[in-house]
Amino acid sequence: MSEYDVVVIGGGAAGLSAALVLSRAGRKVLVVDSGSPRNAPAAHMHGFLSRDGMPPGELLALGREEVRGYGGEVLDGIVLDVVPAGTSGFRVLLAGSGRADDGTAGTGASGPAGEGPAAGRRTSARRVLVATGLRDELPEIEGLAELWAKDVLHCPYCHGYEVRDRPLGVIGNSADSVRYVQLIRQWAKDVVLFIPAGILTVQQRTELTARAIGIVEGRVQRVVAQDGHLSGVEMSDGKLVPRGALFVPPRFVPNNGLLNGLACETDDAGWVVTDGTGQTSVRGVYVAGNLANPRAQVITAASEGSAAAAAINADLVEDDIREAVRSFNLGY
Repeated sequence: MSEYDVVVIGGGAAGLSAALVLSRAGRKVLVVDSGSPRNAPAAHMHGFLSRDGMPPGELLALGREEVRGYGGEVLDGIVLDVVPAGTSGFRVLLAGSGRADDGTAGTGASGPAGEGPAAGRRTSARRVLVATGLRDELPEIEGLAELWAKDVLHCPYCHGYEVRDRPLGVIGNSADSVRYVQLIRQWAKDVVLFIPAGILTVQQRTELTARAIGIVEGRVQRVVAQDGHLSGVEMSDGKLVPRGALFVPPRFVPNNGLLNGLACETDDAGWVVTDGTGQTSVRGVYVAGNLANPRAQVITAASEGSAAAAAINADLVEDDIREAVRSFNLGY
């Protein structure tokens, strides 16, 4: 059975950043990644200093290369289960292609540099970092999903500049949407809020009108596209409102199945509880990125991965000290 100091589950910005820090600290690290990042539909990412405008896949490819350069391993695959083993370790059940980061097939055991454990086999780790992110659940509106990450967006700080000064719309379903549309107004003068009737207060209407934000009340029937791009929003009464881009706050759902299996504590909304360093309620299990922080942008997730890695290494050092003292006292 292969043994790693840390198995990182999820090879996005958080996971790769953590793996980089840990590999540079001399730890034996395996990253297992399913190859389906949340931002895959986006053509470019923004707000990442020195990497603004880079395609997301290019950032991950560079990250993998950097991790490999320090001896870390990256495996394309899926982790099916993580179970405690002994007093402070874990066994990790893998499933996937069994292809390692250099494109060679895994052998099912620890092999030469660049190889990884084969699919369906267990490996072991002293610590586990889960960075599996979240998924976006969109409103069930005809045509919306097809334009997601193109002309239908959710983060103005990520994509607002690229659609600035277009006729923009916000599809909301609660009073919280008012604050969101007021934020979107920063990037355009022509902004319309689509919202069900009976939600807005008199004060909210005044605030929207004061900033020349249009209000269309009713049920959105579908999003209309022409030549693959958004052209407008059709209401249930047949009214068509031309728009150039839409912002839609999705429902964030954490990919926390592995954490649930480990009985990690979560809050009332289902998000994992941590101590601020990424450590969960289960000793040795850490998290980073969107799995714990739904509003983390790419640069934030990378930072959280780096911070979690430092906490993990410090935790491992404490174990190393205890083991060294035990061996010393036994005369080894």
